[in-house]
Amino acid sequence: MRKTWLLLILVCCCHISIGEAVLPRTEGSNCRRLYQELGIGQTIGFPAFYKALENYHKYRSEKQDKLVVIDFTKPSTEKRFCVIDMQQKQVLFETYVSHGKNSGGNYATSFSNQPGSFKSSLGLFRTGETYYGKNGYSLVLEGLEKGINDKAKERAIVIHGASYADPALIPAQGRLGRSLGCPALPPVVSQKVIDTIKEGMLLYIYGNNKV
Repeated sequence: MRKTWLLLILVCCCHISIGEAVLPRTEGSNCRRLYQELGIGQTIGFPAFYKALENYHKYRSEKQDKLVVIDFTKPSTEKRFCVIDMQQKQVLFETYVSHGKNSGGNYATSFSNQPGSFKSSLGLFRTGETYYGKNGYSLVLEGLEKGINDKAKERAIVIHGASYADPALIPAQGRLGRSLGCPALPPVVSQKVIDTIKEGMLLYIYGNNKV
């Protein structure tokens, strides 16, 4: 009888260990498979996609069928903004995006949640309503991470089009133009992107905060 109980305990422990060990690998494998299926390797690095997908599955509702990922580990001279239709598993947009002028030159390496910092913020956001402001057609962003990006509305961090985000400027100045903290898009695609992701979609900004 004692041997039977010891055997049962051993089996249960083994199952727990196997479950804990296998689950992350399984999730990582599924994430890698989707990443490869989408073919976004030139725009979004896998670590950025993994974190974005992790947050998407954790916080999404049924209506949140789009996922926006910004990978600020990539230079501004490369596309690093991606919109994914999660239901259809299709890439809707891949484009350039500006970072805050105090976050860095070609690379964004310093991020902030503070008003007046003129830096980009990292983490998970939810898109809100659209409006016409001094930067034209714009999309409100609500920061969902306390102490990381929850002052986004106070800082007026929004998605908008900007002439300085036009990649045609890159050959002359060696990088994309920079914003006051907003993820600004090339004017040619900004309105289409905004209309696709407005009113409740999740957006994840990934980066390495070195300062």
